[in-house]
Amino acid sequence: MTSSDGPSSPVSEPSASETVGSGSLRILVVEDDPSITLGLRVNLEAEGYIVEVAEDGDTGYQLASTEAFDLVILDLMLPGLNGFEILQRLRERQVRSSVIILSARDTEIDKVMGLELGAEDYVTKPFGLAELLARVKVVMRRERGVGRRSQSSAVTAGELVIDLDSRQVFRSESLVELTATEFDVLSCLVLAGGRALSRDEIQARVWGPSHHGTLRTIDNFLLQLRSKLEADPASPRHLVTVRGVGYRFSP
Repeated sequence: MTSSDGPSSPVSEPSASETVGSGSLRILVVEDDPSITLGLRVNLEAEGYIVEVAEDGDTGYQLASTEAFDLVILDLMLPGLNGFEILQRLRERQVRSSVIILSARDTEIDKVMGLELGAEDYVTKPFGLAELLARVKVVMRRERGVGRRSQSSAVTAGELVIDLDSRQVFRSESLVELTATEFDVLSCLVLAGGRALSRDEIQARVWGPSHHGTLRTIDNFLLQLRSKLEADPASPRHLVTVRGVGYRFSP
């Protein structure tokens, strides 16, 4: 954290409960630096979140894989399992908690790897608490819409039913578990109304102009979505590549 973001001075912004309805949202902080964990706990709890802390990778993975958290703030360099290993194992087990990586490792390859493994965002140390809290709120806004299936907002495409309000996807009547960012990429294409979107457009709409990834990140998210939603991922029917442009959703 930057020097102006000490643990005893929560940033004074609108509370998370006012902006994203965070009253019951749970955040797990996996970080081995006590000064950072204290600052994060104080400020996140001041925003209305329920916060738990794990100071090593093994404990962090155990908590994240067995308890329900809306968000995991994950350091990479940890005793025991490192952050990449934790993230990869969580996604392999279909744990859908959103993940923000928080790390001093600031190379492009680290950022791309984290995003491609399924993290929603990547924040480098030293960081400002105001910026981190803003990023947390963005991720939490994506999560808060998950609820009961709403027929009025459903888009049907073959065996798929995509509910844009409840942020749920059903394939042959079975719920498909998507991460928050996977759903955002999918809904971005669905809402384009059949128009092909370039990778730049998808990146700007889903992550915003400050996204740390590369256009290859978009390709990897499409591969993940195809593996979950398409009957034949090698010959996709709905998530179609438009050569020279990008991708298009075809109902």
